[in-house]
Amino acid sequence: MSHGRRNLGEGTPRSKFYQGPFGRICGDLKPWHPPGTDPHRNPGHLELLLENIANNEMVEGPTPRESEIPAGYTYFGQFVDHDITFDPTSSLMRANDPEKLHNFRTPRLDLDNVYGRGPEDSPYLYDHADTGLTGNVEKLLIGQIQGSNFPDLPRNQEGRALIGDMRNDENSIVSSLQLAFLLAHNTLVDRARAQGIEDSFTAARNSLRWLYQWVLWNDFVRRIVNDNAHGHALKKTTSPDGRTVWNLGLKDVYNWKHQPFIPVEFSVAAYRFGHTMVRNSYQTNQPHQGFGNPVILFDPGGNDLRGFRPMALNRTVQWDWFLHMTTSGGPFPQMAMGIDTKLSLSLTQLPGMASPGNVLAFRNLLRGVRMGLPSGKDVARKFCLPIANVDDDHDALWFYILKEAESLPGQHKSKMLGRLGSIIVAATFAGLLKGDPCSWVNVAPCWTPDDDPLLIKADDDQDSAVGDNQDWSLASIIRLSGLPVDAGGFP
Repeated sequence: MSHGRRNLGEGTPRSKFYQGPFGRICGDLKPWHPPGTDPHRNPGHLELLLENIANNEMVEGPTPRESEIPAGYTYFGQFVDHDITFDPTSSLMRANDPEKLHNFRTPRLDLDNVYGRGPEDSPYLYDHADTGLTGNVEKLLIGQIQGSNFPDLPRNQEGRALIGDMRNDENSIVSSLQLAFLLAHNTLVDRARAQGIEDSFTAARNSLRWLYQWVLWNDFVRRIVNDNAHGHALKKTTSPDGRTVWNLGLKDVYNWKHQPFIPVEFSVAAYRFGHTMVRNSYQTNQPHQGFGNPVILFDPGGNDLRGFRPMALNRTVQWDWFLHMTTSGGPFPQMAMGIDTKLSLSLTQLPGMASPGNVLAFRNLLRGVRMGLPSGKDVARKFCLPIANVDDDHDALWFYILKEAESLPGQHKSKMLGRLGSIIVAATFAGLLKGDPCSWVNVAPCWTPDDDPLLIKADDDQDSAVGDNQDWSLASIIRLSGLPVDAGGFP
């Protein structure tokens, strides 16, 4: 198939009234491509210019900047992406072809990457030996690391994980996060049974989904967007009749009529800030890898963190090295890299690539052109925002959003998204929460995790969150799973 000779964004209509899995928030703006190029007549020239940007300006230098965001959130962001979108071509491990952009996920934060289509339609995800009084399959299937009793994802004879989304076995860190959600569900099932709840599966699933949504909005999103965007995007108010309701404050940015959709400005540009947060290597755990012996993310020799194979103890995550927890100390947790225009050197060694190079950055840039995304400057003007200092031939929306974060003043430089990136990301997640009729925002607007009888926090469990919700963070889900958070919990 010849790439670049058609309007490759035609699968995603520009009308704001379009209702489908993917849509646009800036469909009235013209598509961007480098000045002097023609994606239809001379795609080779376009690709050469984008390769030059990727290889000459987007590779990590000798003194990379760290963010103030613990490294575990890089992979939580990947986990969330896999929950709301299933575009098989978007994986870091596979080729990208924007012509085949389809979303086979529900655009809801409902953990269908964990639960699949439920026990009846995805029976291979569930433990059929563990049934309740009603005979329903209530727990998710868990595997073991060979030669130990340490848990792993359930796997087939080829070592491939049997989970709701194969991409969540892409590397050891996101695999460990997927495992944490499986184990957290099973913990909640046990608690529901102990409380005499008849349908313990549904109770556990609902509690975990709402906790996940709470953590995403109050912990994860709050770390990556500015306070103004976060506070305005989803606002808790009291209606004239005295009811508590959540209202969207950025409906002029992201709006939908009947059901939410995923904006391509979010999925193809703004939310790909996470690619710049990937470190070259990670300290995994003290007992089996040892302090000072980091494991590289991708390595041609195979001694790395790549997934799609059985977990080994030396690649298992010690969570107080990846998240702020009460046992973290010294150089831990490891921090994600800064949100800027640089990608780590490990991402130039993606498996399956014929030759090294900043292939991921190039594909992201090319994908934006093929999807007909507007320039960053045009989107900033549409929202009446200050214009970042970006050359016209670098004005891809993805690059612009990274440059905006890189250009933040003072202590915020590369630590969070800038104003445009914050608005797109906050508006999208707020819209997805409000658009899900089963989210806590709609079903129980006054709900907090403290109100849930299944979500019991230990007295000494005071791991770090952000803002006003200090007691509930991503670390809370890890605690709930029972996975070891420090060196003492490993076999």
